[in-house]
Amino acid sequence: MESNVDLAALKSNAIIYTENLNRIYRSRGVEVHALRNLNIVIPQGTFVAFRGRSGSGKTTLINCISGLDRPTSGEVYLHEQPMSKLSDHKMTLLRRREFSFVFQSFALLPTFSAFENVELPLRIKGMGRRERRERTMRALTVVGLVKWAKHRPYEMSGGQQQRVAVARALVTTPEVIMADEPTGELDSATGRQIMSLFRQIAIEENVTVVMVTHDPLIEEYASLVYELLDGQVVRITEYPQNR
Repeated sequence: MESNVDLAALKSNAIIYTENLNRIYRSRGVEVHALRNLNIVIPQGTFVAFRGRSGSGKTTLINCISGLDRPTSGEVYLHEQPMSKLSDHKMTLLRRREFSFVFQSFALLPTFSAFENVELPLRIKGMGRRERRERTMRALTVVGLVKWAKHRPYEMSGGQQQRVAVARALVTTPEVIMADEPTGELDSATGRQIMSLFRQIAIEENVTVVMVTHDPLIEEYASLVYELLDGQVVRITEYPQNR
């Protein structure tokens, strides 16, 4: 493995880290090793990327570290607490409190305005109207879409729709945003804008952003990049200039 990173040193500021993480799937008597003894450190308030080709284990990794999937062996630590000790119910509560998600497909409700799409998670939580509005407008401000608050998704570009999705993830004030191929349906210029936005959120909002991608442009925006191949980390690179 190639690395210019001291993972032990990064642990002092880690929000998440793993120890010898393995995920094995069994299908018709065949074992598929999706993750192989991964040791990952994700510092608080940074923009971290998992880069690799399709099938390298990127999505399985973020599913395990966010509690959407359970590792076969090894451990995931959140705030130095082992997540394997949590019941399914406590894991669900933790995931709702700590994590938000952004996906390749924008997953916006087409009949809702940008404001209503972003506000929806707060409505589901039963938050009061005034606080909902304040937090929704702030999230739209962060992603630069206040002027588009009343527009519906079909009136927006792909990049604007993804910004709405990012604002929706941000509005619940998560500690970590998990972004799975969020630029996959965007052209390169718009993809750059979204990656720049993630860097801005990490720096200015102190929200940890973890992005799965195969895009080499990520090296211009993330401060820490793990390159995966066949379920293993083959390279770790730190980019201090992106902080």
